[in-house]
Amino acid sequence: MATYALVPGAWHGAWCWERVAPLLRDAGHRVVAIDLPCEDSSLGCAAYRDIALEAIGDVGDDLVVVGHSAGGLTAPLVAAVRPVRRLVFVCALLPLPTRPFTEQNEAEGILEEEYQAGVESDENGNRRWFDLELCGRTMYWGCSPEDVTWAFGHLRAQSSTMYREASPLNEWPDVPTTDIRGDHDRLVSPAWAAKAVPERLGVGSAVIRGAGHSPMLSHPRALATLLLAA
Repeated sequence: MATYALVPGAWHGAWCWERVAPLLRDAGHRVVAIDLPCEDSSLGCAAYRDIALEAIGDVGDDLVVVGHSAGGLTAPLVAAVRPVRRLVFVCALLPLPTRPFTEQNEAEGILEEEYQAGVESDENGNRRWFDLELCGRTMYWGCSPEDVTWAFGHLRAQSSTMYREASPLNEWPDVPTTDIRGDHDRLVSPAWAAKAVPERLGVGSAVIRGAGHSPMLSHPRALATLLLAA
């Protein structure tokens, strides 16, 4: 029995995995879906790592850490400090050791620009979605209108701290890695991923056809199958 630690991306929480988690449990595995304090601007990736480690607990070495989207900035930090069987990135950002993600994004054009018009800063300087239609077209491409409305209602403000700080990752952990992408991702650039994934991870990407940036909602069974194969 493996343990799957599911790390959410920006604005999301453990709720976004609720269609995938039962499929992993039905296959006989333990699942830890992690909530991160995304609204707290005093916390960045190192704090997210520590929260994830506490949630995972003492589960032995048979651990698969899955990071969705911005969860990709946190997942390798877990593998850098404890035994991990495999890292899995789902439509994820990939940190460069010791460098801020904002600097990386400026140089490489990782994030698509369209979604930015649907996000604004709140009174605390955190980024919050306000445009349901644009969120559905970018974040939740491939999801039903009902699922878009449901997910949109769960989104929280997201602090920019984890993007602005230098990555706490000193070097990439020596852990087997799987990369999963939707073929219609409108938030993380497919062109960037096609170049960065083989260069940085040394693997090709498994592609979920008909999925956008959030296959855990639009294609949970296809995603679970790939996670179980990993």
